[in-house]
Amino acid sequence: MILILSPSINEQSAEYKQLMAHLASLPGIQTRVHVERGAEQTLTEIYLIGNTKQLELEDMQALPCVERVVRVSEEYRILGRHKDNDPRPSHFEYNGVRFGQDTLNVFAGLCAVDNREHVEMMLKALKDNGQVCTRMGAYKPRTSPYAFQGHGRNCLPWVFELAGKYGIKVIAMEITHESHLHEIREALRLTGNPTGVMLQIGTRNTQNFELLKIVGRQHELPVLLKRGFGITLDESLNAAEYLASEGNRNVVFGLRGMKTNMGDPHRNFVDFAHVPVVKRLTRMPVCIDPSHSVGSRAAAPDGILDVFHVTAQGIIAGANMVLVDFHPVPSKALVDGPQALLLKELPYFLEDVQVAREAYLKRAELGKRYA
Repeated sequence: MILILSPSINEQSAEYKQLMAHLASLPGIQTRVHVERGAEQTLTEIYLIGNTKQLELEDMQALPCVERVVRVSEEYRILGRHKDNDPRPSHFEYNGVRFGQDTLNVFAGLCAVDNREHVEMMLKALKDNGQVCTRMGAYKPRTSPYAFQGHGRNCLPWVFELAGKYGIKVIAMEITHESHLHEIREALRLTGNPTGVMLQIGTRNTQNFELLKIVGRQHELPVLLKRGFGITLDESLNAAEYLASEGNRNVVFGLRGMKTNMGDPHRNFVDFAHVPVVKRLTRMPVCIDPSHSVGSRAAAPDGILDVFHVTAQGIIAGANMVLVDFHPVPSKALVDGPQALLLKELPYFLEDVQVAREAYLKRAELGKRYA
């Protein structure tokens, strides 16, 4: 059960203390308080954990400071959608960019940072095409211990500085260890916070529960959690709940294809049909990663690349974020060059994205009319 308190409640007020004292007296019930401080008001939610079936909604609604009561009906207690017309938001804002189940942001960029020249070429192309988000991999978990693992913290200062130079507001950047989180935060601080970072938890770490807890305990940086490539959707959604249970609810859920040869000749079996499923079960925005799903630059007889086709499929199903590989010189890329799109294809890709987005919005309007 979730108690949503009146906006901007004073935690030092007599009413708030009376409420918390009453909740503490309930047998078998534990409380967890979550506070979201926005620009205009503060939202306080109290999660009641235990046998809440014994609690009457009317009684809880009558408690001091309580504006609304939501009875949790799904396993995903914090990020899930619940009954009783759950009023909690399905969006968040970070560094001036809105992420929600009603928005669409494109994160085009380098799967792995290789050199300053290529990063600057990529960021300039993004600025020239009106984009404010990118992906830049400084830390790269690889199947082979002999493959390029990324430049790590050594590249962070100049990547962040270049991002600031070209007006990039959010960089999606994977981390694989607690130390990477500290290195990113320190590099942002030392460079004057010229940009923002969305921490990415990759498919290999979806069930690295200790890493999830550590990332969840920091609230300043949002998180992109990719679906685990060998586990069920339910298991991956529970991984996202680990983040939220530690306090960070600014989570985007990423679909990146399932690891199985049933998807051949694609690199992974494209799972973008789960976009509406995740949005129905949770309040998280949903990201699609067409590059790692397809894994090549193969084209259909119509001349359209498979990456473009599956991107359109995800967007027309309601995706809210696209994570896609581009590279100025794919033949020189140190990671996943064969699947990277070319900078000259960026305007085409963005226009095709817009076509699919407009189609989705028309479908959504049509659905409302016949609902």
